[in-house]
Amino acid sequence: MGLKRRYHLLIATICSICDIILILIGTLGVSSLISSVAELKIIVGFIGVAFLLYYAIVKIREFLYFSTKIQRQYSAIYSKRKVVIMSLSFTLLNPHVYIDTIILIGGYSTKFDTNMNKFIFGVGAGVLSALWFYSLSICSSKSSIFLRKDRVSMSVSLISGLLLAYLAYELGIDSYGEYDDYIK
Repeated sequence: MGLKRRYHLLIATICSICDIILILIGTLGVSSLISSVAELKIIVGFIGVAFLLYYAIVKIREFLYFSTKIQRQYSAIYSKRKVVIMSLSFTLLNPHVYIDTIILIGGYSTKFDTNMNKFIFGVGAGVLSALWFYSLSICSSKSSIFLRKDRVSMSVSLISGLLLAYLAYELGIDSYGEYDDYIK
């Protein structure tokens, strides 16, 4: 939506709020619960792998079968309501967001000895997350003319697909390691 220069700040706000809430949930104790239940950790990990692989395939297909269909997606106009629903769906139905916020960031917060220190760490991580979403939104909006060029769009699709596939691979290795430890 940043490329369209429509509702991109609204999307950044939705993503930031969701991330901050999930980070605080993770840092204030839920990560300890998930980390202590091996089966849950393994299941969440493999769901994350499937989600990342799906979007990797989508992006690599965009690269391989690039056409004016992709350009038409850039020009499609969505209502504010649809943008909000799409943003919430992509954020909250993405298993990787829970892995990043609750398990990884929340898990790291267990190094702090008091709830106040965990809270401060969570707020700091939330602020950095918000800065990331707003930077991404503003940068994509400001450079949309460049990013909408066919060759650039194709390159972005390929790089995104390969990055998502790599993240799926890394998460898969970690999840398989957890599974292997669990069955021993």
